[in-house]
Amino acid sequence: MRARLHEEWDDVLDFWFPEGADLTIDAQTHRTHWRWRMQGGADDAIIARFSDLTGQAARGDLDHWARDPQGRLALIIVLDQFSRSVWRDDVRAFAQDPHALALTLAGISNGQYQDLETPWFRIVFGLPLGHCEGPDHLQRVDMLIDLREGIAAAAPHHLRPIYGSLADQARKVRKVVAAFGRHPHRNAILNRASTAAEQAYIADGQFPHRQAFRGETD
Repeated sequence: MRARLHEEWDDVLDFWFPEGADLTIDAQTHRTHWRWRMQGGADDAIIARFSDLTGQAARGDLDHWARDPQGRLALIIVLDQFSRSVWRDDVRAFAQDPHALALTLAGISNGQYQDLETPWFRIVFGLPLGHCEGPDHLQRVDMLIDLREGIAAAAPHHLRPIYGSLADQARKVRKVVAAFGRHPHRNAILNRASTAAEQAYIADGQFPHRQAFRGETD
C-alpha cells in the first residue's frame, strides 16, 4: 500500500483499506468499500485471518504499534472493529472499547491523527469516540461530529457526499446517546435490562450503525 518497508501492521491496513491512499478513487467503489467495512461484510475474512492477532491486541501485546501513526490506526482497527467480528454477539466484542478509546484520544492529542493522509484513515481512527460507552460519551460524540465535519469539508469534492453522510451518522449517534446514555442495541449481549423507551428503540431497529449513507446525495 505504501512505498516503504513492510511493517507488522501493514497486513491490517492493506486488508481494511482496499483503496489504499488513492484520493482519486471512484466514489461508487469507495462507497462499496465503506459498506463492506461498516456493515459486517468482512466478518468471515477477519475471523479467518485475524483472530489470533485480535487476541494479541486484546492482551496488550501489540501496544508498541502505537508509536507510529499508521501502527496506532491499525491497532484501533483491531481493537474497535476486528473485536466485533471475532467475538460477535459476545460481551468480548465491546470489552476492548476503553483501550481503543485511549489510543484515539492520545493520538489526537499527540498529533498522530493529523499525520494521517486520507479522510478514510481519519474516520476509522475516530470510531472509538462514538463506540465506547461511559460518563463522557456525549462530549466525545460532539468531538466526533466536529472531526467528521472537518473531514467532510476537506475531502476531495467527488467524495464529499460520502463523508457528509458519515458526519450525519455521527449526529444520529448523538441523539441516541443523549436519549439513553448508552447504545441500547447492546443490552441483550451485555445482559443489561432495557427501559421501556429503550425497548421501543430496539424494536424500531433504526440504529445509526446500520444507517450509513442513507439520504446521501451526489
